[in-house]
Amino acid sequence: QVQLVESGGGLVQAGGSLRLSCAASGRAFSSYAMGWFRRAPGKEREFVATVRWTGGTNTYYADSVKGRFTISRDNTRNTVYLQMNSLKPEGSGVYYCAAADSYYSSAYYYTSAMRYDYWGQGTQVTVSS
Repeated sequence: QVQLVESGGGLVQAGGSLRLSCAASGRAFSSYAMGWFRRAPGKEREFVATVRWTGGTNTYYADSVKGRFTISRDNTRNTVYLQMNSLKPEGSGVYYCAAADSYYSSAYYYTSAMRYDYWGQGTQVTVSS
């Protein structure tokens, strides 16, 4: 079993930055990929970014965050980060971290929430205009 704990959310003005962290614990950090999703009020959960590390590191981003967000992984801390720059009000919502135990050959396959086996409780991000 894997436990995921997100942190780093908060209130920020449009154009500002936040860094989210997702700490994994409970067993060896042997998942194949981890990702970030968000759920805005009244909307469905959507993919934000993912990183896979088997056979090299691959990342994939939603078009809406490409060039502004960066996902990274610290193996020594069993932690995945999401650096969010140039935040926009439409980026507000609850951000969830997820871990996948199944192997796929490309990070693109991890854009679907169905690929993930474990989820954190979420951290709130609010971007004011």
